[in-house]
Amino acid sequence: MSSYVFGLLTSLLVALLATPYVKKFAVKIGAVDAPDQRKVHTRIMPRMGGLGIYLGYVVAFFLFVPLTKEMIGIFIGGSIILIVGMLDDKFQLSPKLKMLGQLIGTIIVVIPFGLKIGVVNLPFGGATIDFSSGWMILLAIPITMLWIVGVTNAVNLIDGLDGLSAGVSAIATATMAVMALIKEQPDPVVATYCFVLLGAILGFLFFNFHPARIFMGDTGSLFLGFNLAALSIMGFKEALFVSFIIPIVVLGVPLWDTFFAIVRRIVNKKPISAPDKGHLHHCLLKMGLSHRASVLVIYAISIFFGTTAIVLTKAALWISIIIMALLLFIIHMATEVVGLVSRKHRPVINAFRRIKLKYAGRRSH
Repeated sequence: MSSYVFGLLTSLLVALLATPYVKKFAVKIGAVDAPDQRKVHTRIMPRMGGLGIYLGYVVAFFLFVPLTKEMIGIFIGGSIILIVGMLDDKFQLSPKLKMLGQLIGTIIVVIPFGLKIGVVNLPFGGATIDFSSGWMILLAIPITMLWIVGVTNAVNLIDGLDGLSAGVSAIATATMAVMALIKEQPDPVVATYCFVLLGAILGFLFFNFHPARIFMGDTGSLFLGFNLAALSIMGFKEALFVSFIIPIVVLGVPLWDTFFAIVRRIVNKKPISAPDKGHLHHCLLKMGLSHRASVLVIYAISIFFGTTAIVLTKAALWISIIIMALLLFIIHMATEVVGLVSRKHRPVINAFRRIKLKYAGRRSH
């Protein structure tokens, strides 16, 4: 228990002390974010704030985290991702170069350090899918890499409001820490790592919450996305089938936003990589919520996802299936209400309206 508390406090304190110096460094080298038509802020802001998170994390990592093979792999891979983010914050790398850097960091943690999905126990008939041996390892590698790169970019995409990406990442990290501790066989290594990362995020969030004094930039969002993806695999390498979807629930906000961003661009016949102002935080702002209120609403949604994930770890199979069905319905309805795909593309809401009109017409006669 002491390693959890001291790990969190150490990384928090170092991040608090380091971030002001990171801010000066970012301004000095010209790593700043100018406002444009896609961005919400209205003045030039220093970015590369993720370096403050990293400095808090790295000090506590070597003091408190057991140096297992996989943890060393996550550290090395995450450090590479951080460097890619720093270069992008300074030089605006092309998407291809950013992706290449992400792939290098991901390949390192997956192949030489062995971080891969493992055994999935199916709920019916006692069957299992074993990704840890034979030719299935060849399938485990690309699936794991796709997951890590996907989550890394999903967290990067939600970094659009002050404190948003940092707060959502902190909630997801705290959720994983709780689940590592309440497992049938608790995982103190993953829990310690989570507390170390959580402290660093909270220390940075002091400077990043609205009104922000520094942005985390791709330095922070890519680093946090990579770590969340890797930690989710560490925590659920061997799981029941229902538990296999728990990492998806934990990371519900960034994955939800990213999935419907792809759907939105397909519906509007735009390239999937085309930037827009249709993300969840943009939609909440368009609905009239303030900057801070929009962030707090998304925090609440993240806490809801995290709590659901924790409940799923302890629920019986049939309860888990009901919870997942309700969760999918809630996600779909929320998507239509906020207009995450488009204000016109609301099939369920429009269907209810047609039924209501038809019923009202019958009553009038």
